[in-house]
This record gives sequence, structure tokens and C-alpha cells, in this order.
Amino acid sequence: MNSSFDLGVEGGTVITPHGRRPAHVYVRNGTIAAITQDRQPAKEVVDAAGLLVMPGMVDTHVHLMDPGAVEREDFATGSAAAVRAGVTSIIEHSHVSPIRNGADLREKIDYVGSRSRIDFGLAAHAWPDDLASISDVWRAGATFLKAFTCTTHGVPHHNAAQLRQLFVQAAGLQAKCLVHCEDESLTADAERNLRLAGRSDGAVVFEWRHRDAELLATSATALLAQRTGAPVVVAHVSNPEVAAIVRLHRSAGARLWAETCPQYFLLFEAEATEFGALRKFTPPARARSVADLENMWGALARGEFDLVSSDHAPSTLQQKQGSIWDAHFGIPGIDTTLSVLLDAAYRGLISYEHVVELYSRQPAMLYGLYPRKGSLTEGGDGDLVLIDAGASWLVSDEEIISKAGWSPYSGRTLHGRAVATYLGGRLASSAGKVIAEPGGGRFLPGSGIAM
Repeated sequence: MNSSFDLGVEGGTVITPHGRRPAHVYVRNGTIAAITQDRQPAKEVVDAAGLLVMPGMVDTHVHLMDPGAVEREDFATGSAAAVRAGVTSIIEHSHVSPIRNGADLREKIDYVGSRSRIDFGLAAHAWPDDLASISDVWRAGATFLKAFTCTTHGVPHHNAAQLRQLFVQAAGLQAKCLVHCEDESLTADAERNLRLAGRSDGAVVFEWRHRDAELLATSATALLAQRTGAPVVVAHVSNPEVAAIVRLHRSAGARLWAETCPQYFLLFEAEATEFGALRKFTPPARARSVADLENMWGALARGEFDLVSSDHAPSTLQQKQGSIWDAHFGIPGIDTTLSVLLDAAYRGLISYEHVVELYSRQPAMLYGLYPRKGSLTEGGDGDLVLIDAGASWLVSDEEIISKAGWSPYSGRTLHGRAVATYLGGRLASSAGKVIAEPGGGRFLPGSGIAM
């Protein structure tokens, strides 16, 4: 008998942003061909009884340091960590070797094509003195344009005038911008004063990159987005006060979204004092109390944040040693982001439907990948993740696939984990083992690519 489908995932509970239902999912030629209550013949049948079936996660803020600093992370290892965790698509941008124009992008597409185990988009960095390259790199297929409002990772900042120029051009192209919001004048002043005082303790992190710097830069970014009509995502929003600025300007007509990350829901500001560079990321953790963390989860549940990303920016433990000033910014996160969200759903802080919305559907929609990605619908890619919602596991450094080799969440017990991941209907990870090979991922062009 000729089988109608290549893959049948049967007996699971299908989770979408709009609800859940028992159903069978069938894939043919890499795409979802049917979601039905009736069992159908398939060449390969997977028993998903007792499991949640979700679309593959879409992590839109990932730094793999490849090429340039592959001792920190490369595509083969970073994409392995991603797929084991239930992520089937990423948007990567590396400040180690930033993409600034169309030629850079085309070169990296070729480079990554033989290295990534999962599908990937590539973002570009906007340089404040190089507006001419924006149209070029957008039409070459960049997924978004990244801009900093404070000099970070060696990437120069945009002042307000330069950011406005970027937004005007982005509005004309309908190009998404992802903006890192910390005000340069405030961070530079704080750094100068801290260095003059001879400070080298871990508290430098949150006193240097302080709350007012993030609030001021977000306010300016939101206002300029509103005035220009540019579509803008505010990156790694650290607290509800910043998210409120986004909502205020969106209510006034701005095309504006707030991205957030797990570190702002689990880590305390004061941890930088104890752990030093192992908590050096920016904006830093803001929570000063358990109540602050509860407020963050409440804001997430109420829809005050639009999407979640890992902001995976790994460094090894060795690279995090030495001066707090010289250690790299960033923490690893792609190994754990989905499980952090699943654990929150297990504890009733958010719903499983909201997990799919925040870490799959909305990221895909924002960056032009939906409904091919982020969706369990007929015609979408056969990217599926099977979840054991009750699986309890202890996060440990030994569990981390990323080259970082450690996690800021080591020692925590989480409930919920991906037990199998499918990319285009092909088994990519199962029972903690990565099966997908480097080179199996496809490039996901941005919506501005010339056809």
C-alpha cells in the first residue's frame, strides 16, 4: 500500500496560540499536509500520546560568533543546542563579524549554509555613518537591521539624529529594526565615574548600564518610531516600566514591539555582585525582589511583552574570568529558553498556548516567516516539537551543548522539555540526542529580498 504521508505524529495534544486539542499531524514533502481527528496511513508513525505537539520554536535574537570567535560558539554547536531544545529556526547576528552590506550577507549565507543544522535567517548591523548600505543589505535578504543606542561589542552607537535617519529609510523599505536601547551619554558618564573611582566589583554591571539609560533610550526610540512610521522592535526589555513606554507609543500609532528574555524573569540584579562577569549582560537583570520577578511574569501573562528570545551570547567560563570591564557581555540561553517557558506554564504563570505565541508564532510573524514558520497549519513547514510537560530535569553545566559549557540557571529544576524535534518532517533530535547534521538548515530570506 502506498502511504499518503511521510510522517504521522499521532495521539498528541496539539497546542496553538488559540487553544489545544487532541489531533494527529501529518507531514508530506516537508510540509504539514493534514491535522485531523482521523488516523491516516504514513510511512513513519510516531506515538505522541501524553505529549504536547507544538510548532518548532523561532528564536529571533541569537549570536553564534561564527565566523570570528568560534571558541565562544559556532553554527554547528549552537544549532545543535537549539534543535535539542526545540528550536527549529533562528535569526542570527554576530557582532564579532557584523554584516553591513549585501556582499557581507551573501558571503555569510554561503558560509553558514554548510554549518547550520536548522533553518536560519541573518540580520544586519546598521552603522550610523553608512546609511547607503541599508537598502542594499535589506534587499539582499537580511531579516532585520540591528542598531545600538550605546556603543556595545565594538559596534558604534546611533545618536538620536542618526537613529531618526535610519528609521526614515527603514520606513520607506518596510524594514524591521531591532534596537538595543541604552543611552550612550548616560552609560558613558557612568563608566567614566566608576573607572575614576577604581571600581572593579560585580556591581559595576548594573551601576554602569543602569535603569535610566534603558528608559531614556527606549523613550527616544519609541518616539522616533512613532514619528517616522518605521517598524521597530525594542530588544531585550528588562522590566515592565520599559514595556509601558512601548505600549504608550503603540497606542499613539507607533509600529512598535517589546522583546524580552528569560534572564529578566529568573535572575536578580544583585547576583552580579556575587557572580561578577557570569551575570554581565546588558541591559542587566533588574529584579531586586521576588515580587519584582512575579511582576515580570504577570506582565508577560497580560501581554505586555510581545515575544521572547534567548539573546544567546555565549562565552566560556574561562573567558568570563578576569576584569569585570574586559569580560564579554552576554550569557548562554538557547539550551534553556523553551524549558524556562514550559516550566512557567507548568506552574501556571502563563499558558502553554502563550508559550507558542511568544516563542514561535509572534517571532515568525514579526520577521516575515509566518505561516511557513511558527504555525501548525496545513502548508506550513513540518517543524514540530514534542513536549513532555511533566518531565522534571535539573539544569547543570554538563547538560549544556553550547560551547559556553555553563548556564546561569544551573542548579534549578525545570518542568517541561522537548523530547523530539522535527525539521521539515525529518527527525532532528530525539531523547536528548542531536540527529540533524551540519548543512541541513536552509536560509530564510527576509521580506525585502529582491525576487
